[in-house]
Amino acid sequence: MRVIVVGCGRVGSELGIRLVREGQQVVVVDKNAAAFRKRLPEGWGGATVVGFGFDQDVLEEAGVRDAGALAAVTSGDNTNILTARIARETFEIPRVVARIYDPRRAAIYQRLGIPTVATVSWTVDQVVRRILPDEAVTAWTDSTGEVSIVEHVLPDAFAGRSLQDLSAGDRYRPVLLTRGGQARLAGPDTVAQQGDLLLFAVRVTSIDELAERLQAGNATAPAGLGR
Repeated sequence: MRVIVVGCGRVGSELGIRLVREGQQVVVVDKNAAAFRKRLPEGWGGATVVGFGFDQDVLEEAGVRDAGALAAVTSGDNTNILTARIARETFEIPRVVARIYDPRRAAIYQRLGIPTVATVSWTVDQVVRRILPDEAVTAWTDSTGEVSIVEHVLPDAFAGRSLQDLSAGDRYRPVLLTRGGQARLAGPDTVAQQGDLLLFAVRVTSIDELAERLQAGNATAPAGLGR
């Protein structure tokens, strides 16, 4: 998949290098060509484009029409959100994430359908999980090896549904979500939103089943499993 990373600071460069290692086709965009020489190792395996990420001509040069994901991770909130909106609304890139410094803006961006990552909680892993949402991350496994806590990015098909719809008896259930840089427990009245990051308690034997259900966009638990 082609991924465009806008911003080649510490965050953008680390993200670009990580995504290349993950086997993605990466293009890093920055207004300063010196940033590439400073931050990216020689022969790192991706491409670079000089310019502003909100400039449509620059995005065209970066191959935006073939891109499956874009991460706007410059040092400016306004630049990041403008870039993210152009990517989502003009070029209809399916997976877009914006880095923000002011977490109070996160709810606004969430309503625009743009997942955000606040600086105070930022890690490269969080952006990668939004760009590559089909890849679950196991955060914890109990000492018996029977139950794990597994992290998934919520597929768009489940937005607007009760999180209870994502439970399947004692096989798996959502227990915590992160939204707009804030974590909260998943209760019976919690309604999922686009871009939510969910932690599931899941039996190890059902990890693949949960992943397949989420990828299929199936909001109904498999027959016989109940809720």
